[in-house]
Amino acid sequence: MKRSFFPLFLVVALALGTALPAAAEKADRDKPMNAEADTLRYDDLKQSSVFTGNVVITKGTTIIRGQQVDVSQDPEGYQQAVAIAAPGKLAYYRKKRDNVDEYIEGEGERIEYDSRADTVKFIRHAVVRRYKGSTLADETTGALIVYDNNTDVFSVDGGAQNRTAANPTGRVRAMLSPRIDPPPTGSAVPPVAGPSTKLRPSTTLGAEVPQKAP
Repeated sequence: MKRSFFPLFLVVALALGTALPAAAEKADRDKPMNAEADTLRYDDLKQSSVFTGNVVITKGTTIIRGQQVDVSQDPEGYQQAVAIAAPGKLAYYRKKRDNVDEYIEGEGERIEYDSRADTVKFIRHAVVRRYKGSTLADETTGALIVYDNNTDVFSVDGGAQNRTAANPTGRVRAMLSPRIDPPPTGSAVPPVAGPSTKLRPSTTLGAEVPQKAP
């Protein structure tokens, strides 16, 4: 059964105290796509490439890894990539969020990246994590996770494809950390309380000269 998970739950729980102001790194769209692999089959007529063997794709801050990655490009220059994991393993995706030290990281047996729609699909045994720096903040698992880079919204489906020994029901699972806003910069520091000094008025400048007794 499909669960409208993020719109009804994660938007509140994942963004406690904030409304997800930071979007995914937008500059990645215009960066060139680079690839490393053991083999490559390129079709210039179809504008498609098939990379196999320990494939690593980079596009700005975006990283995609898999045993096989099929990349195609439409007439307008938008690229689509499908990463397929080796048997018993998971394909990998990572991207930096804009203006903050946060990263979105995900895995699945199959990952589909669409640069035109700027969405990523994690299919079968899918997991998506959010890191603040190197610290894990949130983690969500499901049979299918669709992540929209434009809005930072996830939709997560559970089901039979998500069943494991640890999760025999295949239901969606999530670990969410509260969002805590840092104190505003430049805020005044309250003075430290201490003994008060009472000032005495004087009609002379400099040190007071003691008077001689008559």
